[in-house]
Amino acid sequence: MSSHGGGVEQGFAAGTSIAAALLLLVVGVVSILQGISAIATDELFVVGAEYIFELNTTTWGWIHLIVGILVVITAFALISGATWARFTAIVLACLSIVANFLWLPYYPMWSILIIALDIVVIWAVSTWDPDR
Repeated sequence: MSSHGGGVEQGFAAGTSIAAALLLLVVGVVSILQGISAIATDELFVVGAEYIFELNTTTWGWIHLIVGILVVITAFALISGATWARFTAIVLACLSIVANFLWLPYYPMWSILIIALDIVVIWAVSTWDPDR
């Protein structure tokens, strides 16, 4: 019996890809909500120390909204099995990490949560092997 192409391996690969796509979808939806919230109200609940990379919350809102929409589109493409979606998912998750790193001064716990989800998405997408 061959060690490649087994039912368990195929199931694991499919499960990993679906989990990555669903996590990516969650990250995208949360980014969209985060963006809408920042655009709708240009006020912060918690104002921390001033940082060098400071933008107003409306600008951050548009950044999060655009990245979130792109992430959701990519998540649906990943679910449908589009080959370009794997690379795009990793790139967008990296962009989301950078955007949330820069958002840290405003909402640190929220940003850390999204960064952690992005790292899991990158791992899941990059380790998934559709040929197994």
